[in-house]
Amino acid sequence: MAKKGLYANIHAKRKRIKSGSGESMRKPGSKGAPTNKSFKRSAKTAKKK
Repeated sequence: MAKKGLYANIHAKRKRIKSGSGESMRKPGSKGAPTNKSFKRSAKTAKKK
């Protein structure tokens, strides 16, 4: 079974934030935030709807 992808993690965190977890999204360019390279790589493996 494959691990969940970048977009699944982003949507899960947004859902937690909306429910009041106190977390926040990382700012672009900060340590640990996904880069443009990460988004391009994840787009290659994205499933078509």
